[in-house]
Amino acid sequence: MNLPPDFIRTIQTAFGDDGRDMLARLPELIAEASLRWGLAEDVQPVPNLSYNFVAFAKRPSTTPQNARGSAQDEVILKIGVPHKELNSEMEALKFFNGEGVCQLLECDEEKGMFLLERLKPGKMLSELEDDDERTHIAVDVMQKLWRPLETSGLPLAQELAPAFHKFIKLSDWFDGLKEIRPHFEGGTGPFPTEILERVESSLPELFADEHCLIHGDFHHFNILSSERGWLVIDPKGVIGPAGYEIGPLMLNPWGSLMDNDQFKVQTKRRVDILHERLGWEREMTIQWALAHAVLSAWWDYPNLDWNYSLNCAKIFSELK
Repeated sequence: MNLPPDFIRTIQTAFGDDGRDMLARLPELIAEASLRWGLAEDVQPVPNLSYNFVAFAKRPSTTPQNARGSAQDEVILKIGVPHKELNSEMEALKFFNGEGVCQLLECDEEKGMFLLERLKPGKMLSELEDDDERTHIAVDVMQKLWRPLETSGLPLAQELAPAFHKFIKLSDWFDGLKEIRPHFEGGTGPFPTEILERVESSLPELFADEHCLIHGDFHHFNILSSERGWLVIDPKGVIGPAGYEIGPLMLNPWGSLMDNDQFKVQTKRRVDILHERLGWEREMTIQWALAHAVLSAWWDYPNLDWNYSLNCAKIFSELK
């Protein structure tokens, strides 16, 4: 199987020996998934592979009008290295059950492979030019997706038991920021001390808000058009305050950082829309954007594009 060199490097760098094992077994896994789930032979990888093998596939339609078996449903086959985030994604897809998100059709947690509804036409939210329109659509999708920890007096943890422990805790992600000073021998390296201290001091208040089951990587490239409206793909399945969801949104579309003045204007407008639609205080929204930007930069430091997130953090820190 001819896989893109960048994809191979990403898998090996991110997952080490487990990644190399998955790549070696990938043809076998595709063959097994195809046999178990009735996929046609022409499984075609998507052009932008990153941390998982994702491919377009087809299988006989299950709808009554196509009972002859001549028609086929277009689906997505996804295979990854079994690990906590992949397991959390599967559990989130099960729980959301197609509400605001693509539908999970089949899965094998042990082997890290699952089958998903293919969203068509599948246009990414990033492809829209009007940023106000994009932000309003994002808010619509957010509101369909979030699940408060308590609904009708029933804690979500009870409702999800025993799968609850499989979800990611947002607090675990932010605990990673505690590693910055030891890494730089008591300093903060390229991370401005004032910005890092501002994030650290804001976290207790930010985490005091109601916790939900949220997407966890909610941005313009994970929101796609479909016959059922705009839906998300690739939910991380994270337990934490809903406010975190706007962090990835504020940094995206990734890599499209314009000049500072334009970026500030766009960000302020997004904050206004979130305030109008969700009632969130502007300062809280800015603080979540800043916190995620610093966290994202730390995740990517020093091998990936950490400068982009840190530049965004500097701009967010200047907003009022």
